[in-house]
Amino acid sequence: MAEPGRPGTRAAFRDWRGRRPFWGGLLLALGGAEILLTEKASLKVVMHIGMQGLAGYLLPTLMLLLGLLILFNPAQRLFYSIVGVLVSLGSWLTSNLGGFFIGLLLGVVGSCLAFGWLPDQEARVSRRQRRRERARA
Repeated sequence: MAEPGRPGTRAAFRDWRGRRPFWGGLLLALGGAEILLTEKASLKVVMHIGMQGLAGYLLPTLMLLLGLLILFNPAQRLFYSIVGVLVSLGSWLTSNLGGFFIGLLLGVVGSCLAFGWLPDQEARVSRRQRRRERARA
């Protein structure tokens, strides 16, 4: 149990997550990881790795790196998310049709979420807190 003056681990993580485009960075990183995993599939499953395999491994690695950069350096999220969309779309040609569409879609959606995130918005009040406030009033 956390001390009354100190937030617990869960509350601290929620606060950290609220100050950055968490879901956008996470989805972009997961998209890159998924594409990298599909390239390790057997040759019967692999359709196209392109350019002797270099770009096929470079673009998903960049997606993974950009997702982590969005998480840990949210001040530059606009640049990272624009590059993330372009790299995700480029994986269509170089990496098994963008990891069989899954990695491509995760990367594009994550980049769009990171691009649209606004740092100065108030934190959302949970439904549970709204109910407590109504009960008190």
